[in-house]
Amino acid sequence: MAQMDDKAGEKTGKKKGFFGRMLGKDDPDHGETATAGNGDPASAAKPEEPEKPATTWLERLRGGLSKSSNALTSGITGVFTKRKLDEETLQDLEDLLIQADLGVATATAITQCLARERYDKTITGEEVRAILAAEVEKVLAPVARPLTIDTARQPFVILVVGVNGTGKTTTIGKLAARFRADGHSVMLAAGDTFRAAAIEQLKIWGERTGCPVIARDQGADAAGLAFEAMVEAKSAGSDILIIDTAGRLQNKTELMAELEKIIRVIGKHDESAPHAVLLTLDATTGQNALSQVDVFRAKAGVTGLVMTKLDGTARGGILVAIAERTGLPVHFIGIGEGVDDLQPFAAQDFAAAIAGTMPETELGIASGIASGTAQ
Repeated sequence: MAQMDDKAGEKTGKKKGFFGRMLGKDDPDHGETATAGNGDPASAAKPEEPEKPATTWLERLRGGLSKSSNALTSGITGVFTKRKLDEETLQDLEDLLIQADLGVATATAITQCLARERYDKTITGEEVRAILAAEVEKVLAPVARPLTIDTARQPFVILVVGVNGTGKTTTIGKLAARFRADGHSVMLAAGDTFRAAAIEQLKIWGERTGCPVIARDQGADAAGLAFEAMVEAKSAGSDILIIDTAGRLQNKTELMAELEKIIRVIGKHDESAPHAVLLTLDATTGQNALSQVDVFRAKAGVTGLVMTKLDGTARGGILVAIAERTGLPVHFIGIGEGVDDLQPFAAQDFAAAIAGTMPETELGIASGIASGTAQ
């Protein structure tokens, strides 16, 4: 039988605040007051250090994409130093953009735009980066779509899939925190029954976010657990059920067949489920991410993408190539380990950050989750 882990509701001493639970920290006023030898707290207090200004998401995005941006901008600067725009320069630029994993189609569109407007003229690296940002935004704008929670579906079932190491379980925890903050009741299902660590990790996220977790022992049937989670979520009246799955290499036929079985079993309980199938992609894998999208889309019916680990690679341009080739919605991107480091995808912000044209003033971020009844 599956076990519902609801430790999040237990009290241990003083109750933690919601965001304290999310972050695994106690409320700041729960600590003891330091005192000096004379028992006077004031005399023992250390001088207060000036608070560091909070960083905005756009600042973190710019920092997270710095490896990708620096690789592009330094290359562009090298190509366009005191040179007119000729065939050789255009070819060098196209090679640079393809090497940055932006994709052949996008690289060609950028060089063609430059050829039309500035051929045989001197052009600066800043001007090239501005055109790069504009062309990348054209590709990304159609896929920057929010993850819509259909409130008529209860529970709204989200299946999270992907290969090992792409951050599925962590992404689930961060999504749960976001949904809870938006007022939704959320249940989690530890469907990665191959790894004991994944089960425990999801339980920890459940405690942090206040979400019950349906789990079995390692090695249990994942499809059976998914079905039981559907029953539990329906009985509890949960708004959202998020189901984790074991990491699967896209070229392992037997493992992909097991994923298809999970989807069939979910459909037996609710013919319309899963209502969203999110594929997590590790940006550091570069071109291999394209084949992952192709296979998981065919086998699992992927409806949207979450790109993680953009802060750990100079190959963030792969998201552009995936968008151009597949047209799948990109719901979220991740640039760090913190709860707030998974954010809704905004095409303009991403394009400006990767091209190195991000202004100092914030551009504003589109909402990444919409609630309502689907038409």
